[in-house]
Amino acid sequence: MIEELFRRGITGLIIGLHSDIIVHYLHSYGNEEQKLRWLPGCVTGDIVTAIAMTEPGAGSDLAAIRTTAVRDGDHYVINGQKTFISNGIHSNLVIVVAKTDTSAGIKGVSLICVEEGTPGFSRGRNLKKMGWHSQDTAELVFEDCRVPATNLLGQEGKGFYYLMEKLQGERLAACIMAQAMAEAMLDMTLKYSREREVFGKPVGSFQHNTFKLVEMATDIEIGRTFVDSLIQDYISGKDIVMRVSMGKAWIPEMANRVAYHCVQLHGGYGYMEEYPICRFARDVRVIPIFAGSTEVMKVIVGRMMGL
Repeated sequence: MIEELFRRGITGLIIGLHSDIIVHYLHSYGNEEQKLRWLPGCVTGDIVTAIAMTEPGAGSDLAAIRTTAVRDGDHYVINGQKTFISNGIHSNLVIVVAKTDTSAGIKGVSLICVEEGTPGFSRGRNLKKMGWHSQDTAELVFEDCRVPATNLLGQEGKGFYYLMEKLQGERLAACIMAQAMAEAMLDMTLKYSREREVFGKPVGSFQHNTFKLVEMATDIEIGRTFVDSLIQDYISGKDIVMRVSMGKAWIPEMANRVAYHCVQLHGGYGYMEEYPICRFARDVRVIPIFAGSTEVMKVIVGRMMGL
């Protein structure tokens, strides 16, 4: 579904984030009562989910988050702010990443489910972005937000490890998005380059432009092989942390190189909103940033290589 939506330029995380990423946290770490309470609505669409990780001062460094969840009898009291939260406006259930022990570093991070309408939970702005205009991306605020202790997802202090396990799937989804967009951009540019003439010749027939198109086609073929291999290993249950981090560092960057050259080959029309390449170039830009930036992916791979 993600691949076909992004191939058509229907960008946004509301479907893939809910179905392929967040609900898996509930399925994997939720107890039976939580599953019975939330999963049916997640399936019917009556419950839309979000996960609140990023804060104004902490993104990829999850150990630096400041949102706290202090145990008070049968409740947790959550205080903090989140930003760049996809599905933040439309969500009915938010998995909040918070510190239940501020002195324990990553071992003090927990996941707590906060339902829509909980006192102390409010939504800030629906943020205005360069692209992905159909996707709500919000600020979330928690002010003495009292949540039943039964809303703790999994074990207290295990949140960081749950995130690391599930981020494999999120980064794979980002690779699939970027790959599908790169393939679509090449297809539309090949068509344009065959039809548009300059100096009495098709744009694509000039040697420089031919070479550019061939280079893009080659990079995209390499990306497709890599993505399909990652999908197969992920479905098989293999640990793909290192390889998917490599893929997340390379495939979205490749798609952005493709976007640049495709816009250039379209000439002035590539900068016009009526041409799909314009929106694709704008929307593909964010994929090297979310789910862990290119630079963070390289840090992860470097550490796994013993560097």
